[in-house]
Amino acid sequence: MRVLPRSGWRRRVALVLCWLGALFAGLAWHYTMATPVVFQADIALPEYPEGAPPVRVVLLSDLHVSGPDMPPSRLAKIVTQINALQPDVVAIAGDFISDKAIATKHYSYREALMPLTGLRPKLGTVAVLGNHDHWRNAGDARAELRRIGIVVLQNEAVRMGPLAIGGVDDYYTAHSDGAKTAAAMERVGGAALVITHSPDLFPIMPGNARLMLAGHTHCGQIRYPWGGSPATMSRFGERYSCGRVDEKDRMLIVTGGLGTSILPFRLFSKPDMWVVTLHAETPKQKGARAVARTPSR
Repeated sequence: MRVLPRSGWRRRVALVLCWLGALFAGLAWHYTMATPVVFQADIALPEYPEGAPPVRVVLLSDLHVSGPDMPPSRLAKIVTQINALQPDVVAIAGDFISDKAIATKHYSYREALMPLTGLRPKLGTVAVLGNHDHWRNAGDARAELRRIGIVVLQNEAVRMGPLAIGGVDDYYTAHSDGAKTAAAMERVGGAALVITHSPDLFPIMPGNARLMLAGHTHCGQIRYPWGGSPATMSRFGERYSCGRVDEKDRMLIVTGGLGTSILPFRLFSKPDMWVVTLHAETPKQKGARAVARTPSR
């Protein structure tokens, strides 16, 4: 049996490592640059006015505009995808830019947000800020979003069609005020919907809002092939890290977002957005809820 010299084994090991590195890089770039997956949810809200038509809300978050993976040109293509979904409301749950150290290019808010001028929802676009927006410059972010016609909520609420949309500022950077937002939603009236950046607000959000939409976690961004992630960006771990969560009579939807944070790639976690169709309860649903509220004797 012929034994390779030590230098031969080293070359073979180096080639295998190079091959594995190229495979990893290609796979990561595939997940990073994939067309966002569109998830669907159909939800009846107790306060939704009878006879009002359904409202289609498109949830997106964590745009993280920066090079190389999310230049404004790519965001413009995603805007076209969003418009094809025919939204009534577009809800953006923060983190519009990224200042990650290894980005190939950083953009101003004006450059980063310009593609959003192409959004065409029937009722409007509403947004809250995320931790990266506060770390860069929250005032600049709000000013530019408002300049292009997007409603920015800072622990406030707005009425859009039959919805009372409350926007809670970022919990992760200690700018949230759930009580103030809940009171504002009561004043504007309508079926309650909360938008915020971090899902960690969900278990402590006051008021009667049945549904919260959030982002921040990127669904892990880098996930194991068998599920789970080494980092969830939530103090609750996997509990609120991704997708739809139902707890008692409340629901949380966490989008995996569009861009990347810290590292400019995803792995086993494609970008995504959600289409959430909201409507009134059916008589059967109302009856079931009434029975659930009736104490047993």
